[in-house]
Amino acid sequence: METSDDINRTDSNLSHNNLYLVGFMAAGKTTLARALGKHLDWPTEDIDDLIEVQESARIADIFDRRGETYFRSVERGILHKLLPKQGIVVATGGGTFVDPDNRAQINRSGTSIWLDVPLGVILQRLPPNRDRPLAVDRKELAQLYKTRCTAYSQAHFRLDASQASLGELVKQTVKWLQP
Repeated sequence: METSDDINRTDSNLSHNNLYLVGFMAAGKTTLARALGKHLDWPTEDIDDLIEVQESARIADIFDRRGETYFRSVERGILHKLLPKQGIVVATGGGTFVDPDNRAQINRSGTSIWLDVPLGVILQRLPPNRDRPLAVDRKELAQLYKTRCTAYSQAHFRLDASQASLGELVKQTVKWLQP
């Protein structure tokens, strides 16, 4: 677990209007977003869920039928709808924060928190099915993980989410947000 001395602060003018949880697939973004929303009494939004509702299709089906480029454009549109809101916790998709424009807008609109989980733990959490289209090829997944971690490291905070309990993660996050 990170201590306040280990916090990765990339912007001294943090905005706590919104919280954006970023990180690799299966890092626990949705689970932590719901717990933080409940603790803070803030609404929770999940970008992947919103995409599935808007498109009336599962993420894997969108990738299969329309491709990743189309998926990313829909993802960007959903993010843009969330940016003006105030007092929400957002679970981003694993690739949302990788896009430089998305990342800049997220970091301006609120506080970004990277749920950092080692690849070995991610692999244990991922089911061996096609629900995660980018996780089918494990060698490509390892490269994708490495590439994405570079982007995730530009979040305001880094939270080691590999072994701590959900309650501990909520407590640490809330502690960081207090003035």
